[in-house]
Amino acid sequence: MLRKFSYIFIVIMFMPVVISGGDILDSNSEQILLVHKTPTCGCCKMWMRHAEENGLTVYGQDHENLTKIKEKYNIDPQYRSCHTTVSSEGFIFEGHIPSKFIKKFLSENHPNAIGLSVPGMPLGSPGMEYNNQFMPYDVLILFKDGTSKVYAEVRK
Repeated sequence: MLRKFSYIFIVIMFMPVVISGGDILDSNSEQILLVHKTPTCGCCKMWMRHAEENGLTVYGQDHENLTKIKEKYNIDPQYRSCHTTVSSEGFIFEGHIPSKFIKKFLSENHPNAIGLSVPGMPLGSPGMEYNNQFMPYDVLILFKDGTSKVYAEVRK
């Protein structure tokens, strides 16, 4: 298990250097995501399954408390959810974001963004499915200056 976490750490830490140093990876390269979550959160595990089923490589790392993780990545309280995902490029994806928006975001150029967020835990979002119930929600793009704007609207 320590070996697996060591591998994940090396990939997360050094992948941005490789990418920025020579554009070795292209838009068709595998995206690696590290999901920071609590060990007992079932919806986080369901979201990870959603991401994997949609072509993303996902690894989980359990924490008893995620506050320090969210602070480390400058995720303001109004944008927080139950898990924080970090891409191999260093972008963050907070909460139950549909994988198609993560893929789209990673294929685009966002020099002033830190990532995307679905604040809270909206019913019907990936990992939050329950009895066909659905609550419309927005996917927000988060910027380095602490602001955000709507990146995508999910209405059904």
